[in-house]
Amino acid sequence: MRVVIDTNVLVSGITYPYGHSGTIVALWRSGSLEVVLSRYILEEFKRVLPRLSRNTLSSEEIDQLADTLMFIADVVEPAEIKGKVRDSKDDPILALFNESKSEALITGDKDLLALAELFPIMTPAQFCERYGAGFHPE
Repeated sequence: MRVVIDTNVLVSGITYPYGHSGTIVALWRSGSLEVVLSRYILEEFKRVLPRLSRNTLSSEEIDQLADTLMFIADVVEPAEIKGKVRDSKDDPILALFNESKSEALITGDKDLLALAELFPIMTPAQFCERYGAGFHPE
């Protein structure tokens, strides 16, 4: 299954490997999911991860991790779409989803989730429940 994972899912999946986002990252690493990312998501990942108190990686390690993610994901650079999402910072994520021909967009972002009636956009928990990822945290 081909999916776009938003930055918040990627960061959460790496820093909290035993949650739903961690399950999605593990499914990706095992080859059960084909993940689509963009340079925008990878750059946002490099900006956000150092701010988390749970992060133990140096800036150099974060850069190396982002480079590795770029090689194991399908990196797509979408055409620009503006004005579709309440928060314009999310427009590149929706544009990526539209252009990548993915089956789902997995996010925790409320502005993107507000479009779930128009697109297959879901939270990590919804994805795990719907597609039987088999993980239910305590």
